[in-house]
Amino acid sequence: MGCSSCSTGKDGQPGGCKNNGTCGTDGCNKLTVFDWLANMSLPNGENAFDCVEVRFKNSRKEFFRNTEKLSLSIGDIVATQAQSGHDIGMITLVGELVKVQMKRKKVDFKDEELAKVYRKASQTDIDKWQKCRDREEEIKKRAREMAIILKLQMKISDVEFQGDGSKATFYYTAEDRVDFRQLIKDMAKAFSIRIEMRQIGYRQEAQRLGGIGSCGRELCCSTWLSDFRSVSTSAARYQQLSLNPQKLAGQCGKLKCCLNYELDTYLEALKDFPSQDTKLFTEKGLAFCQKTDIFKATLWFSYKDDPANWHTLSKEQVQEILEKNKKKEKVASLEEYAVDNIVIDEKVVFENVVGQDSLTRFDKPKRSRNSKSRNKNRNNRNKNKKGGNTNSRNNNNKNGNNNNKKRQPKNA
Repeated sequence: MGCSSCSTGKDGQPGGCKNNGTCGTDGCNKLTVFDWLANMSLPNGENAFDCVEVRFKNSRKEFFRNTEKLSLSIGDIVATQAQSGHDIGMITLVGELVKVQMKRKKVDFKDEELAKVYRKASQTDIDKWQKCRDREEEIKKRAREMAIILKLQMKISDVEFQGDGSKATFYYTAEDRVDFRQLIKDMAKAFSIRIEMRQIGYRQEAQRLGGIGSCGRELCCSTWLSDFRSVSTSAARYQQLSLNPQKLAGQCGKLKCCLNYELDTYLEALKDFPSQDTKLFTEKGLAFCQKTDIFKATLWFSYKDDPANWHTLSKEQVQEILEKNKKKEKVASLEEYAVDNIVIDEKVVFENVVGQDSLTRFDKPKRSRNSKSRNKNRNNRNKNKKGGNTNSRNNNNKNGNNNNKKRQPKNA
């Protein structure tokens, strides 16, 4: 996710918008919705929808009515109505898609008591809002220290200031009910603001804080996932995953939401599969199902007396045996069916067309010291052999010349 201001900086380093979640184009924010109706004009006689979607800190979004008929677009910072005072937020969606979002979140767009947009935020409003946001980390730290002193079993995960700085909302998680009345009094005295405590779940906490999942990407709950369905361990069993809590748990400590993504496909594929408790009656003995492979449509069975040896059967073969068992007929053994499933792996021979089959073909082989000394000895031996051969040849030539001289007759 990125926006036009998240460009590359000096020396190829990412510049980043540095707006701390208030990017002007709303391209690098959480739960961003793409307005695919932005370039389409309204039919003649139709008025634009008078409600807008405004995003506040992290994933909090609310809907407001544009009663003043301001010309608002995505990225505008506006002052909105609050319970007391006003709040500052950013427009994330306008037009007809706002009506679709309100229907999806079950918000009545015909409600006359819907909160209103006051005006576009001035520079004074933005500066005051930014100062309040800069205080949030310090106040969160001090509030956690107060909760520890009072020995409250709760975790303050986030603090959100109202745009005018008159109120702060503290989001916390807790296993049981917490009596934080004394905590609110202490924080009101220390910070001189109105305090609101709001309990959230562990999944909502991960949504607000964000993070990187085990897949290497941003958390789904902080980027696009808006509704949280319950995830049970049966989802992992249907997908034949090991029930390891360290692998199945997400950043929130609960089961990962992505376990539900492919669950419907697995359930549809398992309709034609025999159950995990299937028993096969054979003349050799009773067989139990040990493992199933949905993708290959195979099952592994083993005898009760010999659980170590598994026999591979296809889904059709198991159904055939079950039909015979229903008729009170027993098959001879599982080996007869397992032999048909043995496939000889044919080794594929790849032809080397180019003639370059080694990645290290251009690397010079390293010679050891022993090989160098051996080569020297070989060279010396060859030289000696060559020298000895030449000497013997010279001697033979000399002897031959002397014999010829002796054979020549003397002149009388």
